[in-house]
Amino acid sequence: MRTAHAVMAADPVHAAGIGVRRHGRWAVRAASFRIGPPIPGKSALGITTTQPAVGSALVDVLAGASKLAYGELRVLGFDLATARGRHAVRSRVGVARRNSRLLPGIRVRGLVEHAARLAGPGSGDREALAAAIMDRLALRPWAEVPVRLVPDAVGRRARLAAATVHQPELLLADRLLDGLSLRDASSLADVISDLGRDTAILLTGRDGQALALACGEVLVMTDGVLVAS
Repeated sequence: MRTAHAVMAADPVHAAGIGVRRHGRWAVRAASFRIGPPIPGKSALGITTTQPAVGSALVDVLAGASKLAYGELRVLGFDLATARGRHAVRSRVGVARRNSRLLPGIRVRGLVEHAARLAGPGSGDREALAAAIMDRLALRPWAEVPVRLVPDAVGRRARLAAATVHQPELLLADRLLDGLSLRDASSLADVISDLGRDTAILLTGRDGQALALACGEVLVMTDGVLVAS
């Protein structure tokens, strides 16, 4: 059971009794869970939340973008209760959000290459990494199309490509499977499962059935408390 408190140090994510606040309110209270090392088709963990802000707050904390209120949280071996730990994980984590803001008119290729530039590898590496992830996610036919004009499912793949172009050790996807048809959700879940060969994955969203397409386990969070699996 991934929610056990005692886990191996090798786990990419180990959360024990963590609390997270967002905009002055409790988003997560006394939550314990873990994500094991990548296992194709099995290692992704899903957490359903009734309020989108709760999943976003959890993702922000795991990505080192906001502070933990209390509890023990180690991500990729770093203690996220410390500023040094939060700084260390930021370049090692990829974050894909359903409604992330985009640069006006940015095309699919531009989105991925921009993410590669932000990750900081050399110029030659940036182009190679962007080309590789676009091929892997079958995005080349859409390369020159503005992201806002591609089909919704393709836009979400583009966001995944941007989040994983720098080959992160942990992928966090917020609401990426929500609101899709079964066919599109299954297709995107297959893409996520393939990425799970290389990286540990946490998915959040409202649709537990959609999360189950990609995750080996789906936890239910109500009022910031994990209540079931």
